[in-house]
Amino acid sequence: MSEARDETVVFVVEPLLPQRLRRPSDALRFLATLLVLSAVILLMLVAQQTLIGLEQDVTEGTDRAPALLAGIATFLSGAAVLVVPTAFAVERVFHRDGLRVAEGLIAAILGMAGSYLIGQWLVTAGPDDLATLLTGARDLEPLNALLSSVIAYATAVRISRRPTWRALMWTVTALSIFSLFTGKQITLPSAIVTVLFGMAVGYGTLYGVGSPNTRPPGNAVIAALRKLSFSPVSARRIDDDHQGSRRYAIGLSDGSSLDVTVLDRDRQVAGLPYRLWRRIRLHSETRRRAIRSLRAELEREALMAYATQAAGANTPRLLGTSEIGTEAALLAYEHLETRALDQLDDSEITDDLLAQIWEQVLLLQMQRLAHRRLTGDSIHFDREGRVVLTDPRSGEVAAGDLLLRIDIAQLLTYLALRVGAERSVRAAAGVLGPDALGGALPLLQRIALTRETRAALSKNKELLPGVREQIEALTPQAEVEEVRLERFKPRTLVTIIASTLAAYFLLSQLSRVNLLQVITTAEWGWGVLALAASGVSFVAAALMIRGFVPEPLPLGRTVLVQFASSFVKLVTPPAVGGVAINTRYLQKRGVPPALAVASIGASQVIGLASHILLLLLFAYITGSNTTTSFAPSRGLLVAVLAVAVLIVILLGVPPVRRMVTRRLKSLFSNVVPRLLDVLQSPRKIAEGFGGILCLSLTFVVCLYACVRAFGGDTGFTTVAVVYLTANAIGSAAPTPGGLGAVEASLALGLTVAGVPAEFATSSVLLYRLLTFWLPVLPGWASFTYLQRHQAL
Repeated sequence: MSEARDETVVFVVEPLLPQRLRRPSDALRFLATLLVLSAVILLMLVAQQTLIGLEQDVTEGTDRAPALLAGIATFLSGAAVLVVPTAFAVERVFHRDGLRVAEGLIAAILGMAGSYLIGQWLVTAGPDDLATLLTGARDLEPLNALLSSVIAYATAVRISRRPTWRALMWTVTALSIFSLFTGKQITLPSAIVTVLFGMAVGYGTLYGVGSPNTRPPGNAVIAALRKLSFSPVSARRIDDDHQGSRRYAIGLSDGSSLDVTVLDRDRQVAGLPYRLWRRIRLHSETRRRAIRSLRAELEREALMAYATQAAGANTPRLLGTSEIGTEAALLAYEHLETRALDQLDDSEITDDLLAQIWEQVLLLQMQRLAHRRLTGDSIHFDREGRVVLTDPRSGEVAAGDLLLRIDIAQLLTYLALRVGAERSVRAAAGVLGPDALGGALPLLQRIALTRETRAALSKNKELLPGVREQIEALTPQAEVEEVRLERFKPRTLVTIIASTLAAYFLLSQLSRVNLLQVITTAEWGWGVLALAASGVSFVAAALMIRGFVPEPLPLGRTVLVQFASSFVKLVTPPAVGGVAINTRYLQKRGVPPALAVASIGASQVIGLASHILLLLLFAYITGSNTTTSFAPSRGLLVAVLAVAVLIVILLGVPPVRRMVTRRLKSLFSNVVPRLLDVLQSPRKIAEGFGGILCLSLTFVVCLYACVRAFGGDTGFTTVAVVYLTANAIGSAAPTPGGLGAVEASLALGLTVAGVPAEFATSSVLLYRLLTFWLPVLPGWASFTYLQRHQAL
């Protein structure tokens, strides 16, 4: 317990506050520093030659500096880099803050030990490129132990909060780096990495050992309330709110009560990664900042509380606000005896209660106030059964249409989880009207809802479709305008990262190719054959599509669609762009959407089966062409058995088995009937199956011709096995057109097959130039032409 003394003694019933706590801000700074450090290292590796040239220029410039000046700078920086931290430590000890100095010493020791261990690992077993970058191919420490320990110390003692000391510390650090660099004891990349590493160690130490608890205790809350002219006589700590803010129940001398919410400064960054992720990922009209100061948080909640009161909504009245020193602030609300909607049984939620909830929301909507958290813990009922809305902190004043519609969608979904879709929609329609529900219909997406509601929906996946059906039954003539809330999906982020790595791989491969030698030594007669095979592949793809569509399709325009798909593959994975654009083309030709998807699905299924059969056939031939009998190779048998065992193991996992069963069920319900329609026409069979076979063979011929163009003598069947394997890997890659995965697989396969590494790389790059990059320009022209003529 803690106590506060004024006119009377008030005992505050609360747990003892911990003396030290781990601040989320320190963890975030630690992670952010690691992220910056990783990005800097990656950028340095990519621009290694540029950095080496820059360092040489700087070295030449510093060598021209007078020796006396360089010597003075070296002496002063070497002394100052130790004197300044020592002076700060003495100053802190005189101010009885020796514990902070101890934390700094722990960070300094960890920084020195960590830099030494990492440096030894880089020199002995680390990546050669990184070691060369940090040492400059000289006998230097990859990370300077003294500098890293000093930076770790300065970070851990929070010297950045003292402007004078901060400026002095960074000045001597810069001088130290200058003297070490001019003395050829450190490289520029090593200096940057050392500083970032020291900062990371400092922040990690702060979070690991914790920081002194500066949160004001309950007696400070009582003192702040007395300054607001309240007369507290009792106080007890109650459960924190959903954002982790402290709450107190305060009894006053006149018999009334207050509910006090305390906003602690160290809690302001709690949940920041989630808020940043939502802000980056979603389109939103909100003007809230992901990082908010204590003052801004206080003003926001107060403004929303006063605005809801002015709107006539039934909410606890805000009676006062105050700062509590520099580390916290409070908001005092009148106390209402209520029960949260989450505490009510589903049977207690009557139609009258549902109508009251929607009436309160309507009051907010009329004044353009978005609550942003209409869930069971923010909707309460008082003793008279009236609805009380709480938790205004998440709200938004002068909200846009999007946020208001999201509020309706959120409440519709939450109530549907409690009382069912039909009652939820009926109650909302009785208060808001069908038009308001029609406006919220496009926002009935999981991504628009609160985290708790999304978690509940994961157990009831049929609920949202049920709510949509109920709204559509009320407004059958309403035009539902699609609202895209997501700026990107997590899969897009994976694609971007994978594409970046693929680009780095391709650049490293290109750096090993002597382009002049390639141009002068290549047999370009084979290159012409490869170009012709690449062109024929688009006709083969068009024949494949025509063969699996019973409706007539013009050959010329279908070929243009295949060229257009090569343009779309620049921004989509290989298995996505072609399927989407061909499906769109069929729909524009009058094929119903379900049948269009089934047709493309049928071509993909047969293409996959053909791909596997060709791979087995060519592997069979390749494995047996060196023997007297036509028997499969041992490696092929091992591979087939391994795949079979893997399939059996995966099907033994219930979730995987259910997923496969569901996919096969949809396959046989849609694709198989479409295949039966195709099989009734011999001409369609010839077009479809012939197109699939020709498509695979043209790509094999193209790769084979590219290999021969650079003097490779690998057999046709071996090249076929390499292509079919690499194509399967590329189709599974999340990068546009399988970028990176296809090149790596082809180059590795050709190298294993006996093609010299430099010729294999040149062959692969030529193949990808002809099949992926060269068709982009005609693909763009075809895409534009087809769009102009309403064919896509």
